Amino acid sequence: MAELTAEAKAEAAGSVAVPVPLLDTGLDGNTARNPTERAMAYLQDEKAEVDIANLNLGELDLTTDEFILDEVDTHIQANLEDDLVKEALKTGVDLRQYSKQVESELQRIEQASIKDYIKESQNIALLHNQITACDSILERMEGMLSGFQSDLWSISSEIQTLQQQSVSMSVRLKNRQAVRSHLSQLVDELVVPGAMISTILDSPVTEQEFLEQLHELNNKINFAKELSFRETLACSDIQDIVDRLKLKAVAKIREFILQKIYSFRKPMTNYQIPQNTLLKYRFFYQFLLANERTVAKEIRDEYVDTMSKIYYSYFKSYSSRLLKVQYEEVADKDDLMGVEDTAKKGFFSKPSLKSRNTIFTVGQRGTILSPAELEGPILVPHTAQRGDCRYPYETLFRSQHFALLDNGCREFLFLCDFFMVTGNSALDLFNCIMGKTLAMFLKSMSTYVSDCYDSIAVFLCIHIILRFRAITAKRNIPALDKYWEAVLELLWPRFELILEMNIHSIRSTDPQRLGVLDTRPHYITRRYAEFSSAIVSINQTFTNEKTHTLLGQLQVEVENFVLKMAAEFPSRRDQLIFLINNYDMLLSVLMERAADDSKEVEGFQQLLLARTQEFIEEILSAPFGGMIAFVKEAEALMEKGQLDRLKNDEARITQLVRGFSSSWKQSVEAMSQEVMRSFTNFKNGTSIIQGALTQLIQYYHGFHKVLSQPTFRALTVRSELINLHHLMVEVKKHKPNF
Repeated sequence: MAELTAEAKAEAAGSVAVPVPLLDTGLDGNTARNPTERAMAYLQDEKAEVDIANLNLGELDLTTDEFILDEVDTHIQANLEDDLVKEALKTGVDLRQYSKQVESELQRIEQASIKDYIKESQNIALLHNQITACDSILERMEGMLSGFQSDLWSISSEIQTLQQQSVSMSVRLKNRQAVRSHLSQLVDELVVPGAMISTILDSPVTEQEFLEQLHELNNKINFAKELSFRETLACSDIQDIVDRLKLKAVAKIREFILQKIYSFRKPMTNYQIPQNTLLKYRFFYQFLLANERTVAKEIRDEYVDTMSKIYYSYFKSYSSRLLKVQYEEVADKDDLMGVEDTAKKGFFSKPSLKSRNTIFTVGQRGTILSPAELEGPILVPHTAQRGDCRYPYETLFRSQHFALLDNGCREFLFLCDFFMVTGNSALDLFNCIMGKTLAMFLKSMSTYVSDCYDSIAVFLCIHIILRFRAITAKRNIPALDKYWEAVLELLWPRFELILEMNIHSIRSTDPQRLGVLDTRPHYITRRYAEFSSAIVSINQTFTNEKTHTLLGQLQVEVENFVLKMAAEFPSRRDQLIFLINNYDMLLSVLMERAADDSKEVEGFQQLLLARTQEFIEEILSAPFGGMIAFVKEAEALMEKGQLDRLKNDEARITQLVRGFSSSWKQSVEAMSQEVMRSFTNFKNGTSIIQGALTQLIQYYHGFHKVLSQPTFRALTVRSELINLHHLMVEVKKHKPNF
């Protein structure tokens, strides 16, 4: 027993950690201890540590410098921090007594622990064996894991090596792929396949396969040029075969395009069909322009020469045939507005127009400016000749220039598309083709205009050109802009000259040479009315201030002419009738075509109103002049408050009242008949009669008003005055119905 105790003490001294866990885990079956037991266990641990320290004190040399007191202080300070020690110190327990108590308790516990050890010795031995076995197993596992670790290190190094190799191979792969793509592209561009050779050599140029292979050949030629600048040696391997294929393709394309151009020259050929074919193969010219400029220039020059001759021949023939269907009767220098109809011509002069008025009347000629007519089909001369149809010059002019517009626009678009030109280059090429034709047009027009006196025809031609110019601007075709300007520069001066000639003819007209005087509208006035309405109606769509200025001058001369003609009549009444008839006719004609608010209409309306009012006063003055004079005199005195000056005019007033009552119906009837005989326009005559009757009632109402004044209330003749309402009813019976 003593030996066991000694062994236990030795084991406790050698390894204090063994019994403490057993106490904590409760080998005696107690899983929980009170605070006292925990304190005793702690003190036992402290004692064991003190014993261990005592065992080792013999080995310590306290006199050496290696003994460090700071460690002891640290240990003591750590024990003082313990909760139990703090509690003991706080309660003031005697530590010696408490130490003895603890020591006795420890001895008791030690005895109990020894008994437990003895009791559990077999289990401890078994546990020891198990621990030993576990240690051996763990040792073997440690060896295995060490082997695994070394294997993993070697595998890791191999993986790193493989990763480095993979990165290196990936870089090499990318480089090779990049090189391969460039090389494959280079090789593909350099290699001339057999299909290309056979197609270029054997296939017709019209086949789609030839066009596709021509595109490929063009790409290879361009690529070879690019490589030659880089001095690529591989380029020389294909240069010979590419050059030979290029020459063969150029020869076949040249033959095809020239054949199409020569087909234009065949009589009765619709050259638009081969043009459309050339547009389908526009790449041919692009290929020639890029690879064989001399051939491209040859084709371009051949096309320009051919089309220039075709257009010139076509339009020259068409223009000459159109002139054969023009009206034979045309205006000359004697067909002016102010020339009298009775003018005689010389023996050798050509016969005059059947009616000179027709050259001043637009009639249906203005329809040429409607959209349907303006852009309608062109005239076919031989068809018109078979039907014996004749046309005015502006119709021929429209047909000729619409053909020019249509062909010119199409030709300009073809040149831009096929020959790949724009801007000034396109305009220059167009002028090379159409220049001769346009010069022929201008020369022909200059010849016609220099001997033309039909101002309406010239003015219609001006507006045709203005509208055609707007059409080309809308289509964005600038090719004919200069031609339009040149035509207008020919037409405008001629139109102004003809107008000035007409103005001068009216200004120099001698009324005494115009035959018998007549109050009806004069034929010169009618000419002006027809002409002015025609020009104003045409000018409304494309307003031109120059035209308004010339028409204003013409209007002034016509007004002066009408006044000069009116002055030839001996009586003022005839003069007024003549003026009213002419002004009314002018307004009627102008308002058919011109706008109601035009300057010409407004001017003549004011003149007509003034002369009509004067004529009404004139026709009323004969039968009712005495009453009108008395009313005006009395009203003037009433305003001044001097009406008493007429108090002694009872006899005069009596005569006026009885004279009006006895003769007003006959006077009104005679006045109505005279008015209807004097004015050719019944509507105008009716309005004049209405105005005269209205004015008469107003005068009679004024007569009533004057006689109702205190000065005249005592007059017995007032009872003989006609009731104003009755007079109005009776006057309405004399109103003419037309």
